[in-house]
Amino acid sequence: MDRYRIAPGTRPDLSAIDAADTSGFSGGKAEGRAELERLVGRLAQLQHLLWAEDKHKLLIVLQAMDSGGKDGTIRRVFGGVNPQGVKVTSFKAPTDQELAHDYLWRVHRHTPASGEIAVFNRSHYEDVLIVRVLDLVPEVRWQRRYQHIADFERLLADEGTTILKFYLHISKEEQKERFQERLDDPTKNWKFNPGDLDHRARWEDYMAAFEEVFARTSTDQAPWYVVPADKKWYRNIVIARTIIETLEGLNMQYPEPEMDLEGIEIE
Repeated sequence: MDRYRIAPGTRPDLSAIDAADTSGFSGGKAEGRAELERLVGRLAQLQHLLWAEDKHKLLIVLQAMDSGGKDGTIRRVFGGVNPQGVKVTSFKAPTDQELAHDYLWRVHRHTPASGEIAVFNRSHYEDVLIVRVLDLVPEVRWQRRYQHIADFERLLADEGTTILKFYLHISKEEQKERFQERLDDPTKNWKFNPGDLDHRARWEDYMAAFEEVFARTSTDQAPWYVVPADKKWYRNIVIARTIIETLEGLNMQYPEPEMDLEGIEIE
């Protein structure tokens, strides 16, 4: 899945990346669903090992445009894991208490402890995305934040956190279809927010903001992956495979028992 990884210091052109790409999997949708089931099972095994070893920490950041599939990714990819060892945090508009602190304060306390996976549904990157596009703070402030964020993630990595950041790349045409589905399906009406159309009208501004995020914050210790997400099944395979390959690379081991278990009999 390294084909989707953004090399440090490079700036991708999102308009040139096919959001409907499925070239990393030779099968179609039906085979993809079967493959995802296998991957979900493997991820559950690795998460159990991560929890048992109690040594490593994994932080997963999900960012996307509205309707990009962050919720669906969490449901499908993490459907088999033990909830004890996985924390999902959704970052919405900051509260008054959060605004009274620095912008990373609310984020740091949700990072994973040893043995845990933490999933961020949106993240600290909102402070260089929506803040930039909607001009919520002066440019001189948000420009400084790229380095803040890179330093923050280096701190986490230096202290033992493995970081994976995924941008779920959908096309503007696909977003239109998903918005329309929310209008047409009564069970999805609640998901439609008229304010999302205001963000859609600034599509190019958001693409420029995301491209700068990737150029300035994709690092060896905290890489960004631009995941083609028009095809939901393929999006899930790419993310699941990347997480699994990363966890397998940690060479985790089950801990040895604290005492000799030989000869113990259960009455």
